[in-house]
Amino acid sequence: MIYHLVPKAEWDARPDHPYAPASLGEEGFVHCSPDEATTLAVADAFYRTAPRPLLALLVDEDRLTARCAWEAAAPAPPPGVPDSTRFPHVFGPLDRDAVTAVLEVQWDENDRATGLTTLGTCR
Repeated sequence: MIYHLVPKAEWDARPDHPYAPASLGEEGFVHCSPDEATTLAVADAFYRTAPRPLLALLVDEDRLTARCAWEAAAPAPPPGVPDSTRFPHVFGPLDRDAVTAVLEVQWDENDRATGLTTLGTCR
């Protein structure tokens, strides 16, 4: 399982289509994280000012139709994540059938991501 962060409004915008964030068009892949701890570090580093609620999609990479490659962060992983961490990059839209759960990022009073709570499970 891999994780992908997305504002709820963006995820809900086109429910009948595979999810294709801006990064797919700009960089050629969808950014994902390998585990919950890394997902929270990414949320802290890059999503503090993103619209909320912020979701973490739990994705079964075996159910993706697009290729998923595990690659090093460029230029570096977010603070607190080891340099050796490999990140899953999906080279195509995320199939909604591959999403097994939708989680919400929880924030503390200092706007630090502290955990994920389950909003619902999928197929």
